[in-house]
Order: sequence, then structure tokens, then C-alpha cells
Amino acid sequence: MLGKLIDVPRRTPAGVSALLVLAAVIMLTAMTNSTMQPLPASAPAREFSAGRALTHLEKIAAAPRPLGSAAGDRARDYLVGRLRAAGLHVEVQRAVGVNPAAGLASFGLVENIVATLPGTNPTGTVLVAAHYDSAAMGPGASDDGAAVAAMVETARAVLAGGRLRNDLVLLMSDGEEDGVLGAEAFAREHPLGRKGGVLLNWEARGVSGPSLMFETSRDNARLVELFARTVPHPRGDSTMAELYRLLPNNTDFTPLTRAGFTGMNFAYLEGSSYYHSADDSLAHLDRGSLQHHGTNMLTLVRALGAADLPTLTSDDDVTYFRIFGVMVTYPGWLVRPLAMLSLLAVAGLALLARRRELLTFPRLLAGAVTAVVPLLGSVVLAQALWQVLVAIRPAYDAMGGLLHRPEAFEAAIAVLSGLALLAWYLPLRRRLGPAAPAAGALVWPAGLGLLCAQVAPGAAFMFTLPALLCALGGLVALMVRGSAWGQVAAITVGSVMAAALLPYLARNVFDGMGLALGGAGALVLAIFGLTVLPVVELLLPEVRRKAEAPGGRPEGASRKVGVVAVALVAAGAPVGAGLLLDGVDAGHPRRTHLAYVMDADTRAAHWVSADADPDAWTRRYVSGHDVGGLPPGYARGTLWAGTAPAVEADGPRVSVLSRRGDTVEFHVTAGRGARSVTLRVDRPITGASASVAGVGAASVPVTGTRVATWPAEVRFRGIPARGVRVTLRVPGAGRIRLTAISETDGLSRVPGFVPMPPGLVAGTREDGGLVAVTRTYPL
Repeated sequence: MLGKLIDVPRRTPAGVSALLVLAAVIMLTAMTNSTMQPLPASAPAREFSAGRALTHLEKIAAAPRPLGSAAGDRARDYLVGRLRAAGLHVEVQRAVGVNPAAGLASFGLVENIVATLPGTNPTGTVLVAAHYDSAAMGPGASDDGAAVAAMVETARAVLAGGRLRNDLVLLMSDGEEDGVLGAEAFAREHPLGRKGGVLLNWEARGVSGPSLMFETSRDNARLVELFARTVPHPRGDSTMAELYRLLPNNTDFTPLTRAGFTGMNFAYLEGSSYYHSADDSLAHLDRGSLQHHGTNMLTLVRALGAADLPTLTSDDDVTYFRIFGVMVTYPGWLVRPLAMLSLLAVAGLALLARRRELLTFPRLLAGAVTAVVPLLGSVVLAQALWQVLVAIRPAYDAMGGLLHRPEAFEAAIAVLSGLALLAWYLPLRRRLGPAAPAAGALVWPAGLGLLCAQVAPGAAFMFTLPALLCALGGLVALMVRGSAWGQVAAITVGSVMAAALLPYLARNVFDGMGLALGGAGALVLAIFGLTVLPVVELLLPEVRRKAEAPGGRPEGASRKVGVVAVALVAAGAPVGAGLLLDGVDAGHPRRTHLAYVMDADTRAAHWVSADADPDAWTRRYVSGHDVGGLPPGYARGTLWAGTAPAVEADGPRVSVLSRRGDTVEFHVTAGRGARSVTLRVDRPITGASASVAGVGAASVPVTGTRVATWPAEVRFRGIPARGVRVTLRVPGAGRIRLTAISETDGLSRVPGFVPMPPGLVAGTREDGGLVAVTRTYPL
């Protein structure tokens, strides 16, 4: 039994036609999931205008505005003024925010902007949230200035159309980049944060692309239905929400939903190589992304502002996705039946193929079991490619896989996935026949759909629907074996769902995770390859078992070297093109890390860099890995270092206020001009609290320890000149050593410092670009 699922006389034209249809589907999916055209400042008053929003963004995103910075203060004052001028009641909430991590407690003195517009007959509160601070290394035009500017323009457009039924609250939070500190303080301390309501949170991970709804609260059915029904250009799917729930990342959405809000989280994520860098700027911002953000924001504010909010509660999630420009939703109770139906359809295909004597059950089993080979092979090859790229260009590692021009490398991963698939399928089709591996391969997407139905129901459709439609297409093809083009049409139509969903998912995975985790995108592409094997079969020669070439050698043996050579060229060509195209220039810079550290007691100073392979500019300052001269507890991980001139600085001061058992209370100041202070402790801690006079306090339990440095760390961003009180619980500690590090933005004050040349930007490590002055205290 060596039959094919479809057998047509003119195989090559049929196969080419089918592939062209699937390629068109992939292109159409990409086109229908694009962003919007920006509207000018002259747009009608009731509409959202990117042109008008841009005037606000130009005011706040000219320079980095990290928590506690002068630029942050200017942005706060501007935004408060614009919101008050629009007619909203505005207050500034000053509070201490806190966020824990392994061995780490992060605090910050935040200044949240809270603007309110009372409703005419409220049934609840609509909370719109974005953060106005930026990462220290960039102006944050997209992250998250675009959303904040969109909020100002949305408030204007709402008031141009009259008051809403429900209360509207705009939260422009502070300190998100340092651990969602502002949102945490709002949820914990502000009356509106404890009141609950429906939340719309806005973020960015890149500088372009459509505004995607990438996260929702639990039991999202009615919220998603409202989103799909009212938003003119809805983007996003429930797979993104399920994946994000599994990741350790968080945004302001996390503490706010924990506090009782339900809602939706939005971001655009293309151009992610500029994320958290100096090039997250107005020059690189896609105005269409700003328009899409704002149009969605205004539409949802109006829809939620007019709704009876209690009726939007539900007790289940829905599956939602977009195909051919249409947003599709179906209820959570349907996920498992569809997954089971998908498996039944695959089983039905196998039974009918067995009845037609195209395969045997042992061969089907062999095809299904061995299909794991191309799946794992694709992942391994993609991760190996990343290691090769990092070996050739170590600077890629500092970018976390988020490259400026990754398309050629992504094409190489697609080629590698295809080669892994063919390396498995070609020999197997000779042994088992084409039908057995093609039918057996569908067990994997169907099985993954069933697995997702149990653990991540919103993602099940990505595998269930392609497997179901491919199996049904195969069944129809087997039933119309008298019509060649009928068979081709059935197989092609059956593969359309796979072509519409899986390549788009792979694209989002590449955009979100980067090439450092390229194996995830490769896995999705390999699954897509498994679903279209009957189409691939049309382009392959007829199977001839045990045929021999002249001379008595098995047919094809003499071609192995040629096949391997072609494979190497097919995979190597896009890699070479990528290395050639993805060069470093002012518009596509390389990242580097450089910091200055001085021991205030000895006045010994050093430059430090965490780069694996520092560039020429960074090597002006660092020369080797000798970190013996660095202050105790400062080094974290492998560093380059070099001696540096001393600067005039007060440095931090720590005084012990009390010590009772395991609890030690300090008063900490950072010194003149410092924006933040970090405390590193040579023993683990189990809890920390910080208080600011006249503002309040925050406490948090701490578990685990820090990696590659002293086991415990406390940070306070935006520290006031008069200092803070910090309390630590240090179990079982007798003598303690504590190193205090005051941090000031910018390196220009260091004698002899030469600014970065074009083609370089600061890396994302949190101590980059800082003057750190330390003092060590034995307690």
C-alpha cells in the first residue's frame, strides 16, 4: 500500500496552483492585519486624530523621562495642564509603589496623574490607563508616550461629543518601567483603584504595527464580544492572551486586574529592535500605529461609557481571532468539542484511506510517531542558527534577538523548517507511501489542539481548526477520486485555514520573542508544514521503491551530495543576505552597555561594561575582566572593567535607626543630584519596607536570592533629597554588609568622557549610562 491521498495526472500544475492559492491566503492575511492610515490635525472634532495627538507627544517625548527625573516632572506638568484645560478634574497621587522579584524589592516615589470625568447616570467606572514614564535609556515615544498622547486626544474627542453615561477615569501612571510601581500604588491606596470597573490598558513593545488586543482579564466573553462588535479595526486573538498569561512579563494591567478590574490590554509590537532604546523616538514612530491605538481607545471609551457595565460580566472566556478581515468569536464551551471533532476527523480520514488501501494502520502509526522528528528538528535548527549568528556577531546577544532587519533570518528559519520536514518526509514516503505520513502528521495539530483545550483554551483554535479543515479536505478528496481538479480543490480549500492562521502566528511569535527564541516560531512553521503535506506531494516525483540507477546503485544515491549542497545553499543564502543587509548604521544602531562606578570612601573609580564583546567605543573605557577593584557587592555577572578618573559626588549615606532581632531599620539618602539608590546586602532577606515622610509606606515579602551578585537587593527610584526609611528582615543574621549605590543619569560629568558615536545606543541593562557612587557599611 503506497497510495496517495490525491492522485491526479497533471501533478505539477496542480501543485503549483495549490501553492499559489495558499501563498495568496498568507499575503491576504498579512494585508488585512495591517494598521491604519493616520488622520491629520484637521480631522472632524469627534474623531481621533494622530496629527493632534502628535502635538502632545512632541511635548513629552523629546527626552528620557524615568521615574524621578526632571523630564518626567515636565511631562507630568504638561499632561496635568492639558487634561485640566480639556475640562477634567485632575489630581496627582503621590505614593510609594513596590514590586518584588527573586531576592529583590523595588520601591519608588511615584506621581500618578488621575483625571476624572463624572458620568451622567453611571453604572460603573471605565478606567483608561497608560504610563507616562519611560525607560532611562530612551524617550519612550511609543513606550508609552503614544498611548498617553492618545489619552489626551481621546478625552478631547469624548467631550466634543458630550458627556458619557459612565464615570471615566484616566490613569497616567508613573514608575511602570521600574516594576509597575505607579499602578500598584494606585490599586493599593487610591479610592478609585479599590473601586473596580472596566480597564483599558495601552502599551507598546515596538514602534510600529497594528494595535493588538494581546491580553484580557479572565471571563472575557462579553468584553470580547463588545470589542469585536464596536471597534472598526479589531486586531489580536485569544492565542496572544493565553501565551501572555503563561509568560513572566507584566504591565500596569497586572496589578489593576488583581485589584478587581476586568478589561483588555493593547499594544503594537513591530519594530521591537527599538524597544527600550534611544531610538524609541518620534522619528521611528509609525503614525498609523498611533492612529490605530487612538481609534480603538476612543471607540471603546464611547462604547463602554454608554454600556450598562454590570451586564458585561460573564463566567467564561471566548475564543476570538481574525480571518480575511472578519473577527470570529465562539464560546469557551465549544473549544473541547471542536478539539475532539478534529481528532475524529483525522481518524475518519485514516479509516477511509485504509479502506481505499492507501495505507495500513502500522504505517499510519509510524508516520504519526516519527512526525515529532521535523518538529524537534526545526526547533533545534532555529536555535542553532541563533548561536551561529551570535558567534558571528556577538552584539546580537545584547539585543535579545530583537534585530533591526530580521526578515532574512526569519526566512532562513522557514527554509530550515522546510528542510527538516523534507528530510523526514522524503525517505518515509518511499517506505510507507505518501498517504501514511500525511494522514499521521495531522495527529500533531489535532493533538496539540486537544492539549490546549485543557491548559490554554483560547489557543486551541490555532491547531484544532487547521487539523479539522485539512482532515475534512482529505476526506472530500478521497470521496471525489474521479475528479482530479475536485481532489486538488478539496485539499487546497482544506489547507486554507492552516495558511491563514499558522504563518501569522509564527510572525507574531518572531515579533514578540525575537530570534533568540526562534525555535518557537520554527515549531509553528513546522506544524504548518505537516498540514500541507498532500499539497507538497503534488510537486514531488512518483514514488519508485527499490528502483536502481545504471551501475546497480540505488536510484538517487549519486544525488545525495547534490541534494545536501542545494539544502546548504537554500538555508545559507538568506543567512548571508541577512548578515549583509543587517549592518550597523545611525538608523539601525548596535547596543552597548557602559556605566561608571566610584567608591566614595576610597575614591577609586572604574568604567564597567556587561557586553560580551565590547565595540571600539566601549573599549576606550574597559580593557579586561579584572573586577577586583570594584566596590563590594557591585559586580553582577561577568563584567569588563577599566580605571576611570574620580568625580565630585556626595554619594549615598546609610544610618542605622534601630535593630530588633532580624529587623534592621535604616535612613538612606542618595546625595545631591542622584535620582535613585540601590542597596545590596550580603545575606538573603525575607521582607522589606520603605517610607517617605508625608507620603506613606509600602511593604513586601521577598523570596529567593539574586543571581551572580550578593543575594539581596533593594531599589528606591525617585528618592527625595531628604531620603527614605528602609526596613529589612534579615533572618539569622549577625554581622551584615551593605553596599549603598547612588545613581545619577548620564556620563557626561565624568572627565574625559566622549559621547557615543552614531551607530551606538545604550543597552537595556538597568545600570547603563549611570554614574554610580557607592559606600559599604558593615553592620
